[in-house]
Amino acid sequence: MSNIAYFPARPPPEDNRPGKRERTKVANRQAILDAARAVFGELGYEAATVRDIIRRTGLASGTFYNYYKSKEEVFDALADDGARRFRPILRAESERATDFESFLRGAVRAYFDFLEGEQESWRLDRPAGEVFPHARATPEIVAVFGEVREAFAKVLEHDHAPAVDLDYFTAACIAVAREIGDKMLERRPIDVAGAADFAVRMILGGLPALPRP
Repeated sequence: MSNIAYFPARPPPEDNRPGKRERTKVANRQAILDAARAVFGELGYEAATVRDIIRRTGLASGTFYNYYKSKEEVFDALADDGARRFRPILRAESERATDFESFLRGAVRAYFDFLEGEQESWRLDRPAGEVFPHARATPEIVAVFGEVREAFAKVLEHDHAPAVDLDYFTAACIAVAREIGDKMLERRPIDVAGAADFAVRMILGGLPALPRP
């Protein structure tokens, strides 16, 4: 009998990739979001139904309801995904800003460029006058608010600006940019530069700072 000790074969390195079930869940969720983006773009948010979204995915209705309970939840998920993708862009603007105005101009222009890109990817042809609802405070949307607030705090301190209520100030600036951005998307052709300039002037100086027709 051999004196050489027997060692069992070393098991293969653990595969760190998600398991098949997890990959299927990710794929199903993405299929639903892609379908919803197309349906909302083609039919408009109000006219679109969960059935329209399910039909576009090719999934069973029961599979859809494993992930989302309504088209409102799907819309919030799309908004959350958009906010997640916008955060690195916003952070880059914060890092390159030298003062409040440079951050404001860079961030607003980046946001409007992002909106225009989203408009193209959604292939939006919504009915005239229909306004998409604003998503609820999803985790990524809350995180974007925090990013803007933190950037404002940094640049205002750099400018030795008077102390302001940062929560109110951040909310006001975001609201101005959001509403002007929504109106920008309704116009043809889309004028990103003009909309961004208007929003920045409005925030910096109010009515006296706005260009005259």
